[in-house]
Amino acid sequence: MSSHRHNSSRPTRDEGFVLDTLSLGRSPGSMRTVSRVVPAPARIGLDLIGIEKGADVEFDLRLEAVSEGVLVTGDVHAPLVGECSRCLEPFEDSLDLHLTELFAYPNSATEETTEEDEVYRIVDDEIDLEPVIVDAVGLELPLQPLCSDDCEGLCPECGVRLAIAESGHGHEIMDPRWAGLAAKFGAGSDASNATAEASKNNEEK
Repeated sequence: MSSHRHNSSRPTRDEGFVLDTLSLGRSPGSMRTVSRVVPAPARIGLDLIGIEKGADVEFDLRLEAVSEGVLVTGDVHAPLVGECSRCLEPFEDSLDLHLTELFAYPNSATEETTEEDEVYRIVDDEIDLEPVIVDAVGLELPLQPLCSDDCEGLCPECGVRLAIAESGHGHEIMDPRWAGLAAKFGAGSDASNATAEASKNNEEK
């Protein structure tokens, strides 16, 4: 007979990212599935890309009782919102994660022989998926997200997005030694002519 006592006064239910294990029991091999869509309780991700708070997170999971705890396996799907690290434009994407995580029973050998951050734990007969999702998303997402693999980024001279710039977009790079003279004569073609003339005179000396 198990020494673990269930709180019969508390209803068995799943809510948000929290899964109740009461209905599963502790008999090894017992299983149940969880399929649902819940809003993200907070933003989850990295600086430039992540799951926004309130975005629909879809779970399709299986909970299986094992000797040391509950093994959670399955898939998680969620939309992503990001900012391209090359062109700085916002973009949308999606994320698919596959989870395989053990949640240890209180007072189990696994729980007692591991550090707090080495294994997830069942607390008050509940599994909290949020830290699992936070850790998995952080490992899965790129530090420098791109709106597309072939994003050309920004023009280093004027900052315009190269994807929308005219064909052959470019800038004549002025020799910094003549920048002061060019400024005196004004910008544009006049400045370029002045620079060219100064360069020519210098060569003839």
